[in-house]
Amino acid sequence: MHNERISETSPNMKAENSQELMRANAVLDAVLDYSEAQGWRGFDKHDALNSPFLWTFCGWSRVTRLLAVQAVMRSPVNLRPVLATPRTFNPKGLALFMRGLLDRYALDGDQGHLVRLRTLLGQLDAMAVVTPSGGRAWGYQYPWQDLGFFAPRGTPNAVVTAFVCEALLAAHRQLGEPELLSRVEAAIPFFLGDLQHLKDEPEELCLSYMPLPMSMRVLDVSILVASVLAQFARQSNQPQWLEPARRLACYVVRRQTDYHAWFYTDPPGDSPIRHDNYHTGFILDALSSYMDASGDRQWQPQYDAGLAFYAEHLFEPSGAPRWMSDRAYPYDIHGAAQGMLTFSRHMDTHGGLARRIAGWALDEMYNPEGRFYHQRMRWYTKKFTQLRWCNAWMVRALAAFAQGIHREVD
Repeated sequence: MHNERISETSPNMKAENSQELMRANAVLDAVLDYSEAQGWRGFDKHDALNSPFLWTFCGWSRVTRLLAVQAVMRSPVNLRPVLATPRTFNPKGLALFMRGLLDRYALDGDQGHLVRLRTLLGQLDAMAVVTPSGGRAWGYQYPWQDLGFFAPRGTPNAVVTAFVCEALLAAHRQLGEPELLSRVEAAIPFFLGDLQHLKDEPEELCLSYMPLPMSMRVLDVSILVASVLAQFARQSNQPQWLEPARRLACYVVRRQTDYHAWFYTDPPGDSPIRHDNYHTGFILDALSSYMDASGDRQWQPQYDAGLAFYAEHLFEPSGAPRWMSDRAYPYDIHGAAQGMLTFSRHMDTHGGLARRIAGWALDEMYNPEGRFYHQRMRWYTKKFTQLRWCNAWMVRALAAFAQGIHREVD
């Protein structure tokens, strides 16, 4: 079992915890330094069509766009420099860096972390788009062809906007600046007005991924928005947002299987993704944040059962993150980061697993230059770095892990 409870902290354990904390913070600072040296810009997983060559020769149809994206994404080497793909800002990545800086600041009080944070916040402000409802939102800075949609560069995106709002809400809790909350409030019309209501019933609400014609119901979208609305309701003292948050959460919780997992889409056959690693973590973390913010704990049993499924079926004993519950490879750094995040919330019961995941990531996937590798395949490792996918996620994860260890040391 991955679930282990530590009832007592011995002097030796405290010393080990202190060493782990020092290592996590040292790597965290090195990764932040490297990422800042890149200007917070980088390549991304689905950015193939940012290449002027691929856009010219493959941008004319759904099939050719999809082939181009998949070929670059699956290549064992990074083709983007050869294809003249530019390095870009990623709003989700900037939000993840912000969360890591906030956690780092909470531990040592260094004002330099806030200087970096305000730089990132300024860039996010510059990238926000005004939507037809008058809301503000964020999207990926590349044309994105997936199986179920094509999104032009910058298309407002529910998941990206939710992650930005999570960072703003965390900054507001820590810094108390009202304008941070105002930025979140400006996104609510986008969530509830621009996104399609793919299911809208008295007890359940499901939102689309983007404000495009699409029927695919991606489960983590609705729970991420539920988490944002619940946190905003609490922090702004505007309880009217709790009802749509509850309906969004209810929709997702009711799609949990009888063996306590979630598929990526509803119905499951709409995507080849089944019970994958990081989307499972997204749902768990968002449900936990929703319950904490709203005080509505009716779904605690579903959360606990889902957490147990995540621990038992989506990580190897070594801590390596499985790609899906029924498929091991590739071991992806994003999965490791997500596992560290989720289990760092539960150091009393899942601290051992959080440590194994962190140890695997640091031992197997870290380059002392200050960057993390992308994926470990069965016979080789993709040793290139995508700034959002690799470094931003691990900054967020290492900072949360350090917070978890710090609580134990105290």
